[in-house]
Amino acid sequence: MSTERAPAECWLTDMDGVLVHEGLALPGAADFLARLVDTGRRFLVLTNNSIFTPRDLAARLARSGLQVPEASIWTSALATADFLSGQLPGGSAYVIGEAGLTTALYEAGYTLTDTDPDYVVLGETRTYSFEAITRAIRLIGAGARFIATNPDVTGPSPEGPLPATGSVAALITEATGAKPYFVGKPNPMMFRSAMNRIEAHSESTVMIGDRMDTDVVAGIEAGLDTILVLTGSTTAADVARFSFRPGRVLDSIADVVDLV
Repeated sequence: MSTERAPAECWLTDMDGVLVHEGLALPGAADFLARLVDTGRRFLVLTNNSIFTPRDLAARLARSGLQVPEASIWTSALATADFLSGQLPGGSAYVIGEAGLTTALYEAGYTLTDTDPDYVVLGETRTYSFEAITRAIRLIGAGARFIATNPDVTGPSPEGPLPATGSVAALITEATGAKPYFVGKPNPMMFRSAMNRIEAHSESTVMIGDRMDTDVVAGIEAGLDTILVLTGSTTAADVARFSFRPGRVLDSIADVVDLV
């Protein structure tokens, strides 16, 4: 079915598990990025991580040997800022998060405040503050709307899993009865905002990911051709368990190079 589509003009690719793993470039990642540049394809590298700014992430990728301009990185923080600026231009937010999120909201024209904000915006942070979570709960109780960058319940660390945005969102929901609107994957909103950023059309855009339950399902819902690579979370044996299928299943990003 994927062979009947228009040739891919634009590419979206997940970062962790596709291009890098634990700070190391995966085989074929540098060749894939070089091919995108050489052929003039528009592309974005996507991540649900809202901690880092695109500049931070470009520097981290460069340390692993991958050259990605910061303008070619799209995070759940940027998608959240884009969503909120469309919903309520020039609004205000109480933010639990780090520079990736606060910078994105500030640059989108948002005022960051802990007094009567329009929104409480929850993102990833390496040190969740009980005081900040308590403040968020009280502000939501007073009428602030609840937004979260992504629903991931855990994040990786060298010592093992860490509680992530989805877990803290669940805590706030239990305390307030308010469920957040999650902007990041698997919400196809993240892909639509990314496509708007590079003026891409769904009929000629491919999404590459390593997770069936986020990358592939959101890609399908956004109308994209999808490629699952087996260098991350989902194994070949896992694919059959899902009620939807990616356009292609490939061993790694090295197998995508000749498709560009």
